[in-house]
Amino acid sequence: MAGNSEPLSPRAKLAVTAGRAAAAVSRAAGRGSGSVIGGRVALKLDPDLLAALATHLDVVLVSATNGKTTTTRLLAEALRAAGPVVSNALGANMPAGITSALAGGSDARYGVIEVDEKYLAGVARDVNPKAIALLNLSRDQLDRAAETRMLAEKWREGLAGTEAIVIANADDPLITWAASSCPTVVWVAAGQEWKDDAWSCPSCGGVLQRPSEDWFCGKCGFRRPMPTWALSGDHVIDPYGAAWPIHLQLPGRANKSNATVSAAAAAAFGVDPKVALERMYAVQAVAGRYDVVSFLGRDVRLLLAKNPAGWLETFSLIDGPPAPVILSVNARGADGTDTSWLWDVDYTRLAGHPIFVIGDRKLDLAVRLEVAGLQFRVCQDADEAVRSAPAGRIEAIANYTAFQDLRRRVGN
Repeated sequence: MAGNSEPLSPRAKLAVTAGRAAAAVSRAAGRGSGSVIGGRVALKLDPDLLAALATHLDVVLVSATNGKTTTTRLLAEALRAAGPVVSNALGANMPAGITSALAGGSDARYGVIEVDEKYLAGVARDVNPKAIALLNLSRDQLDRAAETRMLAEKWREGLAGTEAIVIANADDPLITWAASSCPTVVWVAAGQEWKDDAWSCPSCGGVLQRPSEDWFCGKCGFRRPMPTWALSGDHVIDPYGAAWPIHLQLPGRANKSNATVSAAAAAAFGVDPKVALERMYAVQAVAGRYDVVSFLGRDVRLLLAKNPAGWLETFSLIDGPPAPVILSVNARGADGTDTSWLWDVDYTRLAGHPIFVIGDRKLDLAVRLEVAGLQFRVCQDADEAVRSAPAGRIEAIANYTAFQDLRRRVGN
């Protein structure tokens, strides 16, 4: 947990200074924010720097397959009601990026840190968090992150016995299994739209039964825990049964789920649900996601969807037909090089939309859409797609690096 602020050691100070210099050089060279290279340089000089930077902070870690960047942003806004916050708001969520973020938080009281799923247990050991929020687990970047059951087991083993308060989604069996090794868990009924990675029991491998919103394993008895917080329509239900309205500028059921977990996590730091949820309304976009930009005389809404679960949630919030849709998919290192996940996405939900396909792997996506029986047009780039789209706001859905390419092209 956070303690009294202690001055950094000379070695740590040198590492921070060198990291900032490396980041500045990276920015000057047009290589991005420089947070990752700055963090790498700093950690090379002082491998214990992350722990040192977190000693004066009350830290909450946020991890999941989907929604962790948005939840981190919502939770950071909520905790600002209680004091200054430092956060890796732009999503640099591996140790180097986290180190860079915390290096700028010497005056902060709270650290709200998004953590890549693969690094959660290690970062938790380093920063000794007060709370950890676990949202969901589903297939994503299988060439890097491995199978979801294996990842849940790594969390379960790595977080076993943690002193942190764990805020966990009781509706996701994999999250429940991972969090069940932790002594103090706040269970949240945050929902689970995508269930294709959660039909077998993570404890014994048996088939999970799903009557109504409940779930349980008839073989070993592993079952959904009783939640104390819940998302109910447009309200968060707290442990005392009070219903607090959710008013967000961010669209979709998934973001209401993110707000519910954020409210429960903020309560662990003493922030009232009413105050937390009111502050979340200020969040209009998250690292460009949900932004509506003007490009070539057209309104384009930028939406990120990195994996089957994310695409399912995104399809639920776009404008209905005949709104034009641009789909863009890459398969670079940050995306995962395996595009077989395209076949797990139900693209028939786009029936009736004029569809325009771009990105490095546009032909892979075109084959998938052809099999789905959809009408679409393959375009060379975003310019051609926007010029070809019929009237109406354009919904542009892209995976990670394709989303970054799109943001750069439309000038946002």
